[in-house]
Amino acid sequence: MINKVFSAKQLDEKDPLFSKASEFSLPNNTIYLDGNSLGPLPKKAEERASEVVKSQWGEGLITSWNKHQWISLPQQVGDKIGTIIGAKQGQVICCDSISINLFKVLSAALKMHPERKVIATTRDNFPTDIYMVQGLLDLLGTEYSIRYIDENNVGAQLTDDIAVLMLTQVNFRSGLKLDMKGITEQAHNKGILTLWDLAHSAGAFPVDLDECNVDFAVGCTYKYLNGGPGAPAFIYVARRHQGSYKQPLSGWMGHSSPFSFSPDYAPDTSIKQNLCGTPGIIGMSILDAALDVFEGVSIKAIDEKSKKLQAYFIAEAKRADLLDELKVVSPSLDNRGSQIAFAHDDAYAICQAWIAEGVIADFRAPNILRIGFAPLYLSFSDIEKAVTSLASIMREKRYDNDVFKQLQSVT
Repeated sequence: MINKVFSAKQLDEKDPLFSKASEFSLPNNTIYLDGNSLGPLPKKAEERASEVVKSQWGEGLITSWNKHQWISLPQQVGDKIGTIIGAKQGQVICCDSISINLFKVLSAALKMHPERKVIATTRDNFPTDIYMVQGLLDLLGTEYSIRYIDENNVGAQLTDDIAVLMLTQVNFRSGLKLDMKGITEQAHNKGILTLWDLAHSAGAFPVDLDECNVDFAVGCTYKYLNGGPGAPAFIYVARRHQGSYKQPLSGWMGHSSPFSFSPDYAPDTSIKQNLCGTPGIIGMSILDAALDVFEGVSIKAIDEKSKKLQAYFIAEAKRADLLDELKVVSPSLDNRGSQIAFAHDDAYAICQAWIAEGVIADFRAPNILRIGFAPLYLSFSDIEKAVTSLASIMREKRYDNDVFKQLQSVT
């Protein structure tokens, strides 16, 4: 896909997304390859933060719930996310965290299939997803169970005692991308409801929830959607299920008439039922502005550039003789998300040494150097410089330093 016929500079000149980087506040002399963990700060988000704090809150005070429509932000932001993940309006709402949202959806899905007692997932799913299932099962008792299946052969392991199939579309370590449409169809053939975690999907490549006939989905917004650390997550509930769906965290904002202050809970019949307490307006407002960087950009174009960036990285790494020492453990380009994982016994130290050189990637236990490709602000020149830096670190073994081997609190 990428060869040395064109230089990095020439590839940047041909890149239709090249100018998008100017919409982000990125530090000088830094190449950021960790947008799959925390996206950088969009300039519009920075401006909105100031506006919300100083003007909307500082001057408008409580009147801003109406004046600036704070009360409808969860739905407004949810619909913006919906356009990015292939969901028509009224099926996505922004609220809480992935962990809390998983609890809601899993509980509701089990109620919709009371005769089935099994939640199926993969052992290499992101740990919080598994932990939330384990916590829910502690509440439900021994009648219910979790079943681990192989992510490389999902369809063959589906049985008609499974109530919910909970999968993350992109494996957080390897980047393996599952066939959402095919697996969802296979699950439905067995009467199984599907719940997809889109943490490493939303904003990275086309996700067609409606077209794939997905039942439920959750996702975070601080990775490819650039919503900021701890930004609120989202829930997707297919419209066909909203009448029978009932989640257990019956907070007042999910009430059909929250300001009637009735002592009895009557859930809203729309996606709004997933709200619990008062939404965090400052964080959600920042996210709302951050999502504007996707205006005028197709997710297909983002995906195409991601693939080119990844191919260019691998080509440059081969030219630098890096791939003998750094083993690629991600699947082929067409079968992975917007990231590449390399295995090395000193992956943590290599990552820290790279960061010290101004190239920020990340590490995932036990031995993975993980590189994210976020096309809205990364250039081919960035990739060329990053590989040159990494090759120098590996060649001189500069990672073999006690400073780089000391584990920090967040790895």
